[in-house]
Amino acid sequence: MSTDVHSDAATPVDAPPGIGETYESTAEPGHGSKEGGGLPQFEFQHWGGQIIYLLFLFALLYLLIAKVFAPRMRRVFDERSATISGAIEAARQVQAEAASQAEAAKSEVEEARSASRATAAAAKARVTEEANRRAAAEEAVVNARIAEAEAVIARTRDAAMTNVSAIAADTAAAVVERLTGTGLTAAEAASVKGA
Repeated sequence: MSTDVHSDAATPVDAPPGIGETYESTAEPGHGSKEGGGLPQFEFQHWGGQIIYLLFLFALLYLLIAKVFAPRMRRVFDERSATISGAIEAARQVQAEAASQAEAAKSEVEEARSASRATAAAAKARVTEEANRRAAAEEAVVNARIAEAEAVIARTRDAAMTNVSAIAADTAAAVVERLTGTGLTAAEAASVKGA
C-alpha cells in the first residue's frame, strides 16, 4: 500500500484508511478535496431558498396556530372555566341547602325533645296518679281488714274475759279445796268472780 497522502490515486472511499492514510474529506484543501466543502446550509448560495422556506413555514405555522389550535385551546379553557365556576356555584348551593336542612333538623330535634319531655311528664303524672289511687284503694282494704280483725279480737277478748273470771273462780276453788280439803262457799266463789 502507498503511504503517500497527496496521491490522487488514494484508497477507495469505502475502505478504511491504513496507517498514515486519511479520508479524502479530511485532507488539506486543494489536495483531492472538492471546492467549497462543508455543510450546505452554511453556504451563502443556498440562503435565499432557506429563507423563503423559513418564511413559508413560519407563515403556515402561524396560520395553523392562530386559526386552528388557539381557538380550540380557547374553547377548552372557556369550557373548563365554565365547568369549574358551575361546579363551585352548585357546591355553594348544596352547602347552603345542607345548612338550612341542618337548621331544620336541629329545630325538629328540639321539638321532638320537648314533646318527649312533655309525654314523659304526662306519663309520670298518670303513673303517679294511678299508683296513688291503687295505694288509696289498697289502704282502704287494709284498714277495713284491720278494723274487722280488731272487732274479732275485741269479741274474742271479751269472750275470753268472761271465761277468765269463771276459770279463775274454778281454779281458786280447786286450789283451796286441794290445800284445805274443803270446797269454797257460794259467797266466797262470788267474791273470787267479782275480783
